[in-house]
Amino acid sequence: MKFIKGELFCGPGGLSLGAKMAKFTTGSGEVFEVVHGWANDNHPSTCETFRSNILSESDDPHSVICQDVRELDIEALPKINAFAFGFPCNDFSTVGESRGLEGKYGPLYSYGVKVLRYHQPDWFIAENVSGLQSSNDGSAFLQILSELSETGYVLTPHLYKFEEYGVPQARHRVIIVGIRKDLDVTFRVPAPTTPSKEEWKSSKETLENPPIPLDAKNNERTTHKEKVVRMLKYIKPGKNAWSEDIPEDLRLNVKGARLSNIYKRLNPELPAYTVTGSGGGGTHMYHYSEPRALTNRERARLQTFPDWFVFEGKKEDARRQIGMAVPPEGAKVIVEAILKSFAGIDYSWIEPKWKDLLSIEKARDKKKRTAKIIETENGQLMFNKMN
Repeated sequence: MKFIKGELFCGPGGLSLGAKMAKFTTGSGEVFEVVHGWANDNHPSTCETFRSNILSESDDPHSVICQDVRELDIEALPKINAFAFGFPCNDFSTVGESRGLEGKYGPLYSYGVKVLRYHQPDWFIAENVSGLQSSNDGSAFLQILSELSETGYVLTPHLYKFEEYGVPQARHRVIIVGIRKDLDVTFRVPAPTTPSKEEWKSSKETLENPPIPLDAKNNERTTHKEKVVRMLKYIKPGKNAWSEDIPEDLRLNVKGARLSNIYKRLNPELPAYTVTGSGGGGTHMYHYSEPRALTNRERARLQTFPDWFVFEGKKEDARRQIGMAVPPEGAKVIVEAILKSFAGIDYSWIEPKWKDLLSIEKARDKKKRTAKIIETENGQLMFNKMN
């Protein structure tokens, strides 16, 4: 069974690469796979990265549409039966103002809703940061879930901790999987593949096995000021710029909040902390044994991109693409579970969990009970409007 996938906010192609890797053949010889249909993003270098790494020779380069989603003719997009969208997280992140639906980027999820309403694919994946659950006191999550359900889908939202799925990074993301209500298919959250801390993949193992060639693509090193190098030498692995080991003359002169990841060096024995795509000095992630920031190639490894995957554009363009992407290995586990659900193949699964169902209930009261949450016996969610 072939699923032709469309994608909004596609980024460099982390989710698409994971979806391609999820391909399998059943015992009867039937192939279940996800193939590229079309994709959209508004950053030129990001679109070029997607084209050069995800498209096959037979794919039309124009099927990667590089323009603002608000200018996209959704009804004119080619037919699809699978859909993905990692709508912008800026306004749902716990770092920053967290304006939620009231921010500049918060409402952009609605374009995914429009695709679902018009194209009615068999299934979809929506991805965002964990802060989505509590944004606008929980009402944003409720509104998004309600609108997604109203397009005709049974939802399975879950907070995935990707270090529990073989990703060498503590990256926690809300993933909503929707299956069209008229289909006799039930999706369940795939069980963690590395559930215990002893099984988690460390940053040291990831970056050193095998070693990254010095001439690898996207592997340029950052030139640091001499004072920064001296300071980093005093910071032990796993510690940050507020370490008491740093001499007074090398410490940062910062008032107010002291963010924990500023000049934080990786702990070689643990998964990395979350790879991000932007930020000034001190936010580039720092090596556990060398007094320097990680290269983009090293960040890409922590995001589980293979070394052959080349990010186009300037150094900061590549950094943004890597930090905003879905880890391919994490995406593979989820898409493979979707394909197995359609194939009728059993797999190990867990009950879906939501961090803030109580806050959703409070938000529902604030909205005068405009939506009724219905939880199925399998843990999925449906919504019905209330009079």
